[in-house]
Amino acid sequence: MKKQIKIEGMTCGHCSARVKAALSAVPGVATADVDLAKEVAIVEAASVDDALLRAAVADAGYRVVAVT
Repeated sequence: MKKQIKIEGMTCGHCSARVKAALSAVPGVATADVDLAKEVAIVEAASVDDALLRAAVADAGYRVVAVT
């Protein structure tokens, strides 16, 4: 299942790399791709609770606006 995560606060390539690493470390996440320009991450995961994805982004220092 793919999930799109709208994220605020990323301003550079280092930010997007940090978010990608945080999301990739969540158990169950197969892939995580971050588009800095669109402020969006696309996560491919079998079954991961949205709260875990939100927490991973928050722990990296950014704010999740929405998960769809």
